[in-house]
Amino acid sequence: MRCLVVADLHYSLPQFDWVLNVAADFDLLIIAGDHLDLSSLVEGRAQTVVIRKYFELMREKTKVVVCSGNHDLDSRDLSGEKVAKWLSDLTQNDLPSDGASFVFENTLFSVCPWWDGPLTREKIGAQLAADARKRTGRWFWVHHAPSDKSPTSWTGSKYLGDSSLLEWVNEYKPDMVFSGHVHQSPFVKDGSWVDRIGDTWVFNVGFQFGAPPAHIIFDTEKDEAVWLSAAGFQSIQLSQPLKRPLRRLATPPAWVTLQDRAGGPNPV
Repeated sequence: MRCLVVADLHYSLPQFDWVLNVAADFDLLIIAGDHLDLSSLVEGRAQTVVIRKYFELMREKTKVVVCSGNHDLDSRDLSGEKVAKWLSDLTQNDLPSDGASFVFENTLFSVCPWWDGPLTREKIGAQLAADARKRTGRWFWVHHAPSDKSPTSWTGSKYLGDSSLLEWVNEYKPDMVFSGHVHQSPFVKDGSWVDRIGDTWVFNVGFQFGAPPAHIIFDTEKDEAVWLSAAGFQSIQLSQPLKRPLRRLATPPAWVTLQDRAGGPNPV
């Protein structure tokens, strides 16, 4: 499985355009929350119309998975907790979103919503418990906030991760968790785009301005994940222990296509 992971695009249309243009190069596209921008001059409902259209166009090119982030909440449910209602019917249109669980290329995926209160958090816990009973092989989660007490949630001065996610990871031990939310983690001292909690790989793509966005490409057959950003390139071998400092690359691995390589400071 060859996969592209992005997050925190925040209604940056040049970034959405770039993702759309490269989507067909991948078997799977994961967009891990914060599709909208609360600070934008564009009204929120108008943003949702535009971004849903991007999702539809991307889905024509590849399998797309999205989860909500804190910027995406546009309504309240019956309990009064904030939810991303505009994402609620995407799964019916073959675009897995909040609360969805599905199998793709022998991998179970759990797509988690942003939780605004205890009831939604309990729903996520119940979803993961149910999915744990379905697990027969690899298990990947999509969850906007990264794990607490991890370099993937380090701001440079404090951790801004999700303590509940850390508990779930320790309990259920998925193979990979894909997140965003803490924009600066991959770019600051003692932060990172990748961490390992037990045997679970956890990722935070990070945020940068302009196109392309910071992104991760991984290939389960090559057993490698590569982070590409304006700060450079780094890679890890998924079959090996995580060693720090992470290896920096002058250029991405040969299996990363020419179009993908536009992500870094030395495009080929």
